[in-house]
Amino acid sequence: MTEATMKRTPLYAAHVALGARMVPFAGYEMPVQYEGVLAEHRWTREHAGLFDVSHMGQAKLRGAAPLASFEKLVPGDYIGLKEGKQRYSVLLSPEGGMLDDLMAGRPDGDGLYVVVNAACKDADFALIESELGAEATLERLEDRALLAIQGPEAVDVMVKHEPKLAELGFMECGVFDLFGAKCFVSRSGYTGEDGYEISIPADKAEAAWNALLADARVKAIGLGARDSLRLEAGLPLYGHDADETTSPVEAALTFALSKRRKEARDFKGAERIMAELGGAASRVRVGLSVLEGAPAREGAEIADADGKVVGKVTSGGPSPTLGRNIAMGYVPPSLSALGTRLNVIVRGKSQAAEVVATPFVAQRYFRKTATA
Repeated sequence: MTEATMKRTPLYAAHVALGARMVPFAGYEMPVQYEGVLAEHRWTREHAGLFDVSHMGQAKLRGAAPLASFEKLVPGDYIGLKEGKQRYSVLLSPEGGMLDDLMAGRPDGDGLYVVVNAACKDADFALIESELGAEATLERLEDRALLAIQGPEAVDVMVKHEPKLAELGFMECGVFDLFGAKCFVSRSGYTGEDGYEISIPADKAEAAWNALLADARVKAIGLGARDSLRLEAGLPLYGHDADETTSPVEAALTFALSKRRKEARDFKGAERIMAELGGAASRVRVGLSVLEGAPAREGAEIADADGKVVGKVTSGGPSPTLGRNIAMGYVPPSLSALGTRLNVIVRGKSQAAEVVATPFVAQRYFRKTATA
């Protein structure tokens, strides 16, 4: 894709005005950093970081029974999804591979609000329309921007604009009047921190962006820090840590498989996925602490104690919070136990690594206390 054909989000001019370094990403010109990845990462962990994620695909699925229709595509329980809730799930191929991961929720009673990854959105939406045919209608919300505010001070920033937002718990959502517009807001994000995602009409996006940045607790954050934050949180990035060959079991995303759906075995690729749940998986995603040497980046080989190559790194880099190098990758289940010693091959050199638990840095989502 040439520079002339690159797309821009409604906030492109705002990024340029802030001095952002713009780079190609999923067909868009996106800000990779403003003042520096390390500073932006740390600011988000300590205060509130504001991200433009308007390149993501947003849509509304409507029909006679949109929740039941959606279950033909994913392995989650959406028939039982209550208004005001959202769930993470995956689009599955007939072979049980992941075509994308996504969020789908019910901010109101008007169908299902779906957010998919930018690089996959055209294929995802075409698949949904093809698979569901006349039984459901998919409206692509191309006239909406999407902002994410993340970090421990995000809630205090947002309640200044709408006090009711304090009442949302993690993975809850609703429709709120914000910045002069009707917004779909969820308490979620992809940094491991507490925060919100805000879907807003495109013509209101820049005013909302500027209003949030007017708060001294908020700074604009680019894709560089977004990536290091989600890596520390142990969150996979589709297209890197998972693809169409990867099952949810291999990707360590079994929480996306609901109990009812597993019992019914009524989702795509159920035969493979259920067999893998029973122990048939040949690989599994693990966290790695790189004990010596340079960072192990995507594509680096993973070897066992005898030097035999057993897998590959899919994401990796320095952890600003921990002060050491971390990575995620795939290894055989027999080498996935915590504490297993492995090696990563970086520029031809073998470096010691160890399988560790993820998230690498504790997630700080706001979960409501259960009431009796």
